[in-house]
Amino acid sequence: MTVSAGAPYTRASIRRCLQPRASATEEDMLWLPEATAEMRTQVRASLPHPRIAAAVLVPLIERSGGFTVLLTQRAANLRNHAGQISFPGGRIEVLDADAWHAALREAREEIGLAPQLVEFAGYLPDHLIMTGYRVTPVVGFVSADYQLRLDAAEVHDAFEAPLEFLFDSENHRPRLRALGDASLTVYDITFGTHTIWGATALMLMTLRRLIHEHERLPEAP
Repeated sequence: MTVSAGAPYTRASIRRCLQPRASATEEDMLWLPEATAEMRTQVRASLPHPRIAAAVLVPLIERSGGFTVLLTQRAANLRNHAGQISFPGGRIEVLDADAWHAALREAREEIGLAPQLVEFAGYLPDHLIMTGYRVTPVVGFVSADYQLRLDAAEVHDAFEAPLEFLFDSENHRPRLRALGDASLTVYDITFGTHTIWGATALMLMTLRRLIHEHERLPEAP
């Protein structure tokens, strides 16, 4: 599906496609909606267990030209996912009230984003990833006058990318990803010198799918 020009990405349309709560345990494959029951079983079995609970903030900023997504580039010296494009986030700690508060805490620690500048929008389905994490993505609307203070030990850079660009299928590069005995089609998204892939791209594609399903957006000619 190609994003049509002038697609109605509004706060209301984004809120409508999101869940008001985080996924329950039995909902751990909602990020893979078109897979058969057999494929879901294969994917679930191929991923590490038990899974570590984590949360990320999907920060959306409303600009005059439409929404943008605030993304980070991880520091090059990290043991895991060095240099990758990601959302701010990490493990859900015992003192975190829920995934939303964990995502806010991580965003404050990693990029200095003040929690009071983030408005809760809703949850995407939890995503299971190869490193053994069960990640809860929380979407938040960020005030356009935010200021950042990057933790150089974790984050090399932060930048905004237009939501409509990220959702445009012309900018998606499909490839097959093997998970155990199953093969899944995943997408890489190129924005300037950055390539968004892995769990971050998967979460963006999930948000895209949910908005299109709920708003019944037409295909571009």
